[in-house]
Amino acid sequence: MTEKTLNLDTRLHDYLLDILPPESDVEARLRRRTAEYAAPQMRIGLEQARFMRVLARAMAARRVLEIGTFTGYSALAMAQALPPDGRLVTLDHDPESTAEARGFWEQAGVADRIELRLGDAAESLQALMDEHRAGTFDLAFIDADKERYHHYYECALELIRPGGVIAVDNVLWSGAVADPEDTRASTEALRAFNRRLRDDARVDVSVIPIGDGVTLATRLS
Repeated sequence: MTEKTLNLDTRLHDYLLDILPPESDVEARLRRRTAEYAAPQMRIGLEQARFMRVLARAMAARRVLEIGTFTGYSALAMAQALPPDGRLVTLDHDPESTAEARGFWEQAGVADRIELRLGDAAESLQALMDEHRAGTFDLAFIDADKERYHHYYECALELIRPGGVIAVDNVLWSGAVADPEDTRASTEALRAFNRRLRDDARVDVSVIPIGDGVTLATRLS
C-alpha cells in the first residue's frame, strides 16, 4: 500500500483529496492510528479507498475477498459499499493490527459485514475452496506478501465468479519495477507477476496508476 498516488506533487495531491468525498471521523481516526505503526505505508490512501469503494458499489458486489488486512482501512472502505447482507472475508496473520481493525469496524457500523480469518493466507484460501466457495466472490483485493502474489492470485481467480474482478495493489512498487538496478526479491516477484497477468488469457487486465499502482483483472469465464 501507499499513502499517496505516485508522481503527484503535494499541491495536486491536496487538490485531489479536496474534490473527493471526505473521510468519516472513524476513517480519519483509523488513518491516524495506522500512522503510529512501524509500517504505516501498508495502508492505502484516501483516493484508493474511494476507488475501491466505488468499484465494489459499481459491481453491486455482495461477496468480497481481501488478502491482507493490516489495520482494516481498505476492508472498511469496501464494506461500506456492501448491502446489509453482504459479506467481506479478509485474511491476515497478525492478531495485533487486526484487533485494531475490529474496533474501528465496530465504530463504523460495518463489523457485521466483515469476517476476519487469522492464519497463513495460503491455508485460509485453501479452506475457502474446501468450503465450496469457488466462484462465489464478486471482487477480490490482494495486498499482502509480494513474493506470494502469484499463489494468492491463482486462488482468487478460482474463488471469484466469471465476470468478477481481482484488484492487486503495489504493482508499480514506487517505480522500482522499472529500475533494472533494483533486484530485491519483492521487486523481482512483482515484475514476474506483472508479466504473468499481461499474458494470462483467462482475464482481461488494466493497470490503474492510483496509489502504488492497482491492476484490475476481470475473469472472462
